[in-house]
Parts: sequence; C-alpha cells; structure tokens
Amino acid sequence: MSNLIVDVQPLSKDNFAEFGEVISCENNDFFYINDQHTERYHALVNTEIIGDARAGISIFRNIKKTELPLQIHMLERHPNGSQAFIPMQGQKFLVVVAPALDAQTPDIHRVRAFISNGYQGVNYRAGTWHHPLLTFEAPSDFAVVDRIGTGHNCDVYQFPIHVTIMS
Repeated sequence: MSNLIVDVQPLSKDNFAEFGEVISCENNDFFYINDQHTERYHALVNTEIIGDARAGISIFRNIKKTELPLQIHMLERHPNGSQAFIPMQGQKFLVVVAPALDAQTPDIHRVRAFISNGYQGVNYRAGTWHHPLLTFEAPSDFAVVDRIGTGHNCDVYQFPIHVTIMS
C-alpha cells in the first residue's frame, strides 16, 4: 500500500477558502455595540442548511489528544449543511480537508492540513470532505454550529492508501 505525506501549514483565510471560511476576529471589520463595551464581528460566516432542518449549536468535547505525525484513514462530509468548529479554550487544533474528486469521492492526493492558532475556528461548507475533530489538548471543547434535522447527512470515505500528516 502506498503512502501519501501531507505537511501542516498555518490556517489562513486565503489558503482555506476552497473548503470554507476561517472564523476569526483577525483582519475583519467590526462595529461597537453595548455602549461601546463590545466589538461585534458580524456575520463572519453563513450557515448552510439544506432540507427540513434548522441550525443548532452544540458542544463537542474531544477527549483524545492528537500527535504528529498522524496517520488518517478516512474523511467525512455533510452534504446537507455546513459545520462550524469554534475552539472555546483558545486551543490550537488540526484541520484536515480535501477537495472533491467527483460526486462521491474526495481527491485524497490533494489532502491539505492546517493548524489553527487557537483563536480561529473553521466553517466547512456543505459537502466539504474533512477529517473529524483533531485536537492537540484533551479534553478540548468546541462550539459547533451545524444542521440538525432528519435524513442522511454524513458520508464517510475510507482511504485505499495510507495518508500521513506531518508537522
């Protein structure tokens, strides 16, 4: 079985744009609210909801620590809604994504890996192939905004080759 090596790069709006949006105050406009006690960074991303569903806010607590190098064996996607992950404790986390090769398959030869600076979240667009949450600290809490509703909304693709994420 062959092996694909993917190097981790810093997360930025430009290098993540193909897969979704970076959620961050950095380099975004704001306006003051609450008698100028609060800067509001308004509508940084849009939640995508397809079908009979609504947006929900959940907390995901990751209880397993990630270490690099890391072998991954799969990616998943949510075809009927976006999924946003926002770190609640200022913790860095690993973001692994791939563009679609065709309607049913990620292009695993174009897997990309990013590291959040701990103050950035991500919003995966509906249908974006991504790895489940990978954190460098455990336990680690994330606010998650995603589709809550009926019907199928998670496709999983198992890799035919080894994919290794390197620091």
